[in-house]
Amino acid sequence: MEPLDDLLKKMEREWDQRARKNALYYVNTERTDWSQEEFFQSGQREVDEQILNDMGNICQGRDPRHMRVLEIGCGAGRVTRALSQAFGEVHGVDVSGEMVLRARQALADRPNVTLHKNNGMDLSVLADLQFDFAFSIVVFQHIPRREVVESYVREVHRLLRPGALFKFQLQGDLRVQGSPDDTWTGAAFSDRQVVEMGRRCGFDPRYRDGAGGQYFSVWFFKEETPR
Repeated sequence: MEPLDDLLKKMEREWDQRARKNALYYVNTERTDWSQEEFFQSGQREVDEQILNDMGNICQGRDPRHMRVLEIGCGAGRVTRALSQAFGEVHGVDVSGEMVLRARQALADRPNVTLHKNNGMDLSVLADLQFDFAFSIVVFQHIPRREVVESYVREVHRLLRPGALFKFQLQGDLRVQGSPDDTWTGAAFSDRQVVEMGRRCGFDPRYRDGAGGQYFSVWFFKEETPR
């Protein structure tokens, strides 16, 4: 197993390579020949299904136009664009500078979007900026080690306002567990492991859906008061 610093560099290198080869495909593998319009329409569908149908949990009475939102693993901006239409301010992070470059070019018309290249494990690039909601989809299923995913969860907890939601998806099918250095297949989580991770990081793991499958969705609410 590679040292963690080497793994993070490998994640950056291999996702940069994927971005150069076919960024839109590696973000959404439904097809290899996306037009940009169709690619962003697929992101809008994701937001329709995962965000707009769940605004009670996400907004908790707040006006979405006044909410600051974080997306982990923004890739080429597929979901980011749709988020920018629903919320007042959107920040996206990605380990791949090549992906961030493509997202910045595609979202240059969105003044309420800010994109950051991060180190693949934490959110120090955002300093102490506070968020009202955080989201991630088809990202954690590619991360090779649970400790890296947990580092992100802990960092999201640091930046969310009390009571806010972190909604994310990860790999729940333990049969397709990747190796500790596989930056495509990634690490899988059981329902018990997810609940324990959430509690260790100070979240209420209130809802889960899809345990045992590839699309394991989790609703982590930041506790109102520290334990």
